[in-house]
Amino acid sequence: MNILEIVERQRRFFRTGATLPVSFRLAMLKKLRDAVDRYEEEIGAALAADLGKSGYESFMCETGLVQGEISWMLRHTGRLAKEHTVPTPLAQFAARSFRKFSPYGNVLIMSPWNYPLLLTLDPLADAIAAGNTAVVKPSAYAPATSALLAKMVGELFPPEYVAVVTGGREENAALLEEKFDFIFFTGSQSVGREVLRHAAEHLTPTALELGGKSPCIVDETAKLALAARRIVFGKYLNCGQTCVAPDYILCHRDVKDRLVELICKEVRRQYGEEPLQNPDYGRIVNEKHFNRLLGLIDPAKTVLGGQSSPDTLQIAPTVLDGVTESDPVMGEEIFGPILPVLTFDRFEELYDRLSGGPKPLALYLFSQNRPRVKEAAARFQFGGGCVNDVVIHLATSAMGFGGVGESGMGAYHGRAGFEAFSHCKSVVDKKTWMDLPMRYQPYRKKLYGGLLHMFLR
Repeated sequence: MNILEIVERQRRFFRTGATLPVSFRLAMLKKLRDAVDRYEEEIGAALAADLGKSGYESFMCETGLVQGEISWMLRHTGRLAKEHTVPTPLAQFAARSFRKFSPYGNVLIMSPWNYPLLLTLDPLADAIAAGNTAVVKPSAYAPATSALLAKMVGELFPPEYVAVVTGGREENAALLEEKFDFIFFTGSQSVGREVLRHAAEHLTPTALELGGKSPCIVDETAKLALAARRIVFGKYLNCGQTCVAPDYILCHRDVKDRLVELICKEVRRQYGEEPLQNPDYGRIVNEKHFNRLLGLIDPAKTVLGGQSSPDTLQIAPTVLDGVTESDPVMGEEIFGPILPVLTFDRFEELYDRLSGGPKPLALYLFSQNRPRVKEAAARFQFGGGCVNDVVIHLATSAMGFGGVGESGMGAYHGRAGFEAFSHCKSVVDKKTWMDLPMRYQPYRKKLYGGLLHMFLR
């Protein structure tokens, strides 16, 4: 079945209204949840083949989070899909006003390679809960996981409801030529621009989950040992190939040397003296990305790591000290296991220092200064983040996850995900047993003018 046929069949299926009942949505979510459980071992094998992920990390960062999102939707979809009554102005008496979330229709989900299961099935669960049909396009850079997704989804759903399209750039281009009712894209900023450009041709609403250089700020009051431990976890998870990984550290000059020392110690503790021999440490996705990352490592500024294995496409957790804004490693999103450390003298200087560039997907602040934390949350612009931790904000369905500005538009997870894949209709249900005459011509200003002023204030 070609792409055009898939899209046309999904449009026809959606028009039947089969996806609208909440009972249907819940049944499909249960099928998806059960399949994720049933395929857990195969999922782990596919993620290991594509990215060298260990079974533990695969469940912690992909399979388990998918199960959590589906479970949240199973608990809350019924409530979210209901009509929500809102107050009716006196001028509209007698009437009932309500908001109703309705599915967009036929949606396109384009997912990346770095978390190929999580970033495919999380938005798919949200789309199903909202009552849509979906075409899913996983990344060609994760071929084992893409093939498994095609197999799993093909067994679960008919293609007129949910279909997986595999392939590379040719298939991406063909999909973007079609008219969808909504596009959800996760990936790089450069490809995101292309997606948005094609969506504009059809005036298609779009959610873009992109990336950027997410700063990790450590001030002079931070608990440095704990900060080092948590930073190392978040930075080198999936070999740094995480869109919300701390891209670089901004550390107060007075505690920088101690922080670097503790980070190096923590890397050795978590990954061992020879990280490339650690069976739980993954690899870079492909040779092109591997070579790009090696080009960002300055041997003169490397205080830990830098080792690499071209045969296995591995790069050891690497720490760079003495880095400046002009260094190549600061010119682009790293998306790999390289951690540059920069310094600042006064916290207040960071407001200007960070405001001039693109808005990051995430920002992290390690501090015990609560007034400073409160001010930073208000003044810095970023998609989401953590105080005294990293990465974990994306692991809850109770909060929306998304970027701002160059790091993306729109959010998903939980309620935000349901609403992202829905259009909110505003409806006034006017009663017929009475009809206020003051809105009709000929206007009787003396009789109704005072009432009109009262009603509309």
